Parts: sequence; structure tokens; C-alpha cells
Amino acid sequence: MSKIGNPLCAAVLLAFVVMSLTLLVNNWHSKDRDAKFTKENLDADLAVQRSLLVYELNERRKEILPFLILSENERVWEESEHISGDPSTKSKRMNGNSENAAVSEGSIPYSGEIGCNELVEMRAVDVLGSGYTKLVVKVLLSEGQPVALKFVNDQGADMGRCLEEFKDPEGCHELVSYKLKKEILLLQKLKHRNIIKLQGHCEEEGGGGGGGRRITAILEQGSPLQMIQLLQSPWEERFRVCLGLARLLHYLSVSPLGSVVLLDFQPRQFVLVSGELKLTDLDDASVKEPECRSDQDCVLQFPLRSFNLSCSPQGLCEGHNERRNLYNAYRYFFTYLLPHQAPSALTHLVERIMNSTGELQAGINKTLEAFEEVLQLYQSGPHLVNLPPALLRDYSVMRGVRTSGDVGYRCWGSYSHQGCLLSVQSPREAALLCSSQSHCTSFSLSQQKTWTGRPLASFRTGFSHLVPDETSEVYLRKSKASGATV
Repeated sequence: MSKIGNPLCAAVLLAFVVMSLTLLVNNWHSKDRDAKFTKENLDADLAVQRSLLVYELNERRKEILPFLILSENERVWEESEHISGDPSTKSKRMNGNSENAAVSEGSIPYSGEIGCNELVEMRAVDVLGSGYTKLVVKVLLSEGQPVALKFVNDQGADMGRCLEEFKDPEGCHELVSYKLKKEILLLQKLKHRNIIKLQGHCEEEGGGGGGGRRITAILEQGSPLQMIQLLQSPWEERFRVCLGLARLLHYLSVSPLGSVVLLDFQPRQFVLVSGELKLTDLDDASVKEPECRSDQDCVLQFPLRSFNLSCSPQGLCEGHNERRNLYNAYRYFFTYLLPHQAPSALTHLVERIMNSTGELQAGINKTLEAFEEVLQLYQSGPHLVNLPPALLRDYSVMRGVRTSGDVGYRCWGSYSHQGCLLSVQSPREAALLCSSQSHCTSFSLSQQKTWTGRPLASFRTGFSHLVPDETSEVYLRKSKASGATV
């Protein structure tokens, strides 16, 4: 048996080895095919992703190209006008440089007083805000000048989405940067007291974590708009914000670029600079009216309202940009800031503005006229002309002095959180306000005035003594004399 079994066992063992080797070889070939297939798929996916990213970059370039050409034309025109008075020379240079601008990588023509050199010794102070695309930081330049720097937020949602989709840090930084480029170009073109001032910009190598160019906008410094605080401020300050917005929208309707619409119209797009409202985010602005074939294509849609507009013979929705801006101003600003505590004599005018803008009964021209009328009446105070002169007879006036050791009280709409400081048109209006409050014993006027030119009156329940001050005068209510001494 052993002689027969040994060859049989050898044959079985040999067959097992052959099968094992066959399976091993087949498995290796299978893995090799899978690896090649996976690599080919990855290469194909990367190629598709790259082509999509290139497409997105080209679309962004097309979006800002008209502004780049316009900027280059203006720059060359200024240079040629300075060098030569020959119109033909100006035209040739302007056209040649326009072509160069069109094929460039989108570098922004320099304008402004501050550039990269001025940022070398800057000192960061605070983060003013961050969003999906951009980060805004307050810095002090070497000479102590405060400015706001706006640059791409590498940790923002826009960058995160791009990296997740394209896996290309340098390409994504370039893609996200186009919003900031567009904003800088628009700020170079749009000049208005209610648009943030572009102080300059810096464009240099080394941004985005993967090389590329880093772009920084250098802006005048503003404070983020805090609606809750604004709601608690005096009516005059709230009216100032609404008036500034109306003036801004009028300018945008007839700007050098045409009618500009703010597609992302939110309070966060604005800041306050010394109490003046200023638009600071323009990357979502558009200068194109929607195209149409009939009036049915021109429905202006909002969450709770819709408005029908007309389709012009040129195939554009007439007044779309202006009306969209105006209704957004109504629902985000006017509704909350304008009616509350408006002077009783001006209430009917304020209500007229609210009704007109809330129903889009008029355009921005009529709306701005109504705002300017309210301002004129508020400053001149014709509704206070008939106040009885006898109001001041109840007060003893002491000029050239101010109070010290005040015992104050708080009142609604005060310019001071520590006391009652109100805007008045005249001493008679201040006397009327003091007489209407049983705990008011005196008020004083100084040279301090509001943005409308109206003086500020400080009301109090008492004070300890008076001190010399040539710029101040104190009105002491006779029936509430405090016995204060000079």
C-alpha cells in the first residue's frame, strides 16, 4: 500500500499546489485589473473636477471682465490725457490696453492711497466680521490710522465647499477671490457718501495656502450694523439711517454702471461710520435688468408679496433693479426704524412713505423727495412755531454756566444711557418737554448739536451747584427750584 499510496499522495499534492498557484495568479491579475481600473477612474474624476473648476474660473472672469476693461480704459485715458492732447493717441492707447486687460489674469488696476507697502508694519486690533467668503479685520497702520482689511476667508463656507468638490487649494482660493475682486472694482466705480470708501488694495503672491495671489481690500473703518441697538436709538438717528439708504438707492438707480441691484440685501451688508449708513458688501451686486419676452416674465417675487412689472421693447423688465432695492429697504429697514416715535407733526408724512414703499406705488425719485421733505420740516420746526412764548416764563435762565453734581433720570430716545439727553429745535421745545414731566426741574443747552444741526438739551431732577461755562446756559424751573448755588 505504501508503494502505491506515495505516488497517489504526490499527485494529489501537486494538483493542490497547481490549483493554489492558479488561484493566486488569477487573484493577482484581478487585483491588478482593479487597481488599473480604480486609477483610471480616479484620473477621470480628477479630469472632470479640473475641467469643472476651470469652467467656474472662466465664468467668474467673464463676470468681472467688463469692469476690468472699464477700469483700464479710464486709467489709460487719464495717462494719455496727461501725456498728450492728441485724441487719436488717446484712442489707440486706450484700445490697445483694453485688449491686454481682457486677456490678463484679472489683476485689478491700482487706485487709492494705500497699497501693500503701507501694510508691512500694520497691527491687527480686532476681527470686525466673517462670512461665507470674506474676513474683515480692523488694523492700525504704522502711523496709527485705523482701516478695515477685507480678504478671503480660507476657513469660510465658500472655500470649504470648493475644496470638498475640487480638492484644489490654489484653484479654490482663486475662485473665491473673484468675489473680492468684483467688490474692489465696483468700489472703484461707485462713489457715494453712503458707500464705504475704498482706501486702496493690495495684490501679492502667497495667498490661499497653496500659492496663488492674495488680494486685500483696504477700506475706511465702520462698525457692524446692530439692529437691536439701532431700534433703541433716538428717532432722529433711525431716520438718518433710512434717509441715507434712500439716497443710496437713488444713486444706484442712476449709477455710472447703470441701474445696480443688491441681490443679497440684508442689514449685515451695511456698516455705520460716525452714524452714517454705508454699504460695504457689493460682491452680490448686479448691473443687469432681467431679460423678458412678455410682462408675465416680470413678476417681482418676495416671500409674502409679488409685484407685476412691464417688459420693455428692449426685452428687459423695466425698473426691476430699482423696485427690488426699494421694497427690500422697506421690509428690512423702514418698517422697523421709521414709524416708531416719529414726531407727531410729521407722522402723516412718515405714513405716506411707508404706504408708498410698502406697495411700491412710487419709484425711488418720489421716495427720496418725501424723505428730504421730512428732513427739511424736522430741521426748521414749523410745527413748533405756535408754541406759546409763556413756556419760557416759567424758567429762570442763567447763561455762561453749567450744572455739576447732576441728579439725572433716564428717558426714552435719549442720546445718553446715563441720563436724559434729547434733540430739540429751540429752548421753547425743551421747556415744553420739561414741563410735561413732573420730575424735571431744569434743563441746559450747550453748543453740542446733532447731525441735523438741532441742539441737545440735558434734562435733570436736580444738581448740586453751577460752574462757569461760556458755551452753556441753564434753565431752572421756577416752581421746582432746587436751591442750587453758584
